Amino acid sequence: MEDATASGEYFSDSCGDMYNFFLKVGPGAVIEDISYFTTGCGFGTATCSLVVDLVRGRTIDEAEALSTAEIEAALDGYPEKKKDYPQRAIEALHVAVADYRAKLAAGSIPDFAAMPAPPRAAAPRELVDLAPAAPVAEEKVLIRLH
Repeated sequence: MEDATASGEYFSDSCGDMYNFFLKVGPGAVIEDISYFTTGCGFGTATCSLVVDLVRGRTIDEAEALSTAEIEAALDGYPEKKKDYPQRAIEALHVAVADYRAKLAAGSIPDFAAMPAPPRAAAPRELVDLAPAAPVAEEKVLIRLH
């Protein structure tokens, strides 16, 4: 990632996989963007991708609280041999958060938490079945999505 605010790397001695997360933090200490690099297998790549999806838009504190259970739930579970993959990815994320906090303490980055956060998008609404209970002859409905 170009101009990352912070980054963190975790190397797994057990299999040789490396996980590296890059964070771009904005006002309100919100993670505006996150990307990763990994030398891991498909499960490692999938896990990092899930972390990106789960963390983007969260604050630094919320990202730090990400749990292995949240990652496992997003993938609908892991095979027994791969159960440690979420923890590996979280370790790399924690190193990136620690890098952010160290840079903040050293004064090398602005205090994004002190800046007003942009409004968050509303939670997605549940889908509503718009189909009529009984068929209506030749009636058309136009639905515009925003």
